[in-house]
Amino acid sequence: MGYCNSWWKTQADEIYHNTEWGRPLHDDKKQFEFLMLEVMQCGLSWQLMLKKRAVFHCCFEGFDFNKVAQYTSKDIRRILRVPDMIKSERKIKAVIQNARAFLQVRKEFGSFSKFLWSYTNGKTILYTGHARGKVPAANGLSARISTDLKKRGFTFLGPTTVYSHLQACGIINDHSQDCPLFKQINTRYPTIQKPRDHEMF
Repeated sequence: MGYCNSWWKTQADEIYHNTEWGRPLHDDKKQFEFLMLEVMQCGLSWQLMLKKRAVFHCCFEGFDFNKVAQYTSKDIRRILRVPDMIKSERKIKAVIQNARAFLQVRKEFGSFSKFLWSYTNGKTILYTGHARGKVPAANGLSARISTDLKKRGFTFLGPTTVYSHLQACGIINDHSQDCPLFKQINTRYPTIQKPRDHEMF
């Protein structure tokens, strides 16, 4: 069993993997959604995030970062009253703060995607051993990006959370070698090979 299907626990997991996860992403709205799903997931299961994704869309107006950046304490109270919403005021505040920081990055770089992909010169990274399941929880790249994001005002985005996001948006190809998407991504998008130890702590 490869790394990819080893974390499938539900049909929703499989659908998410087959239609979204790990594909090179250059759309800012989707970047923000993926990033904020990671924020909401801290300490919880990814299966719960997929289950509550529709609730998150309702609470944060489709993850429209322009609208979320304008939220006030009134919106926080509104969100906390939404049925089935995760009742974490800290996480909700983090999403709002991150929307504001997200806008600043867009103002500076033109788009958040340009900022994030600049770390790899627009190429998807293939780390030695990852395709065979030797995947870390975080690495040097995610640590550097996490530090940069924190300096820019982002919260709830440590090295592990950022690494997960880099996987999700296709900056790191961590599909297993026996997964059809591994070859598909390598064929369709520019990639760069790196030794695994090069990016480790």
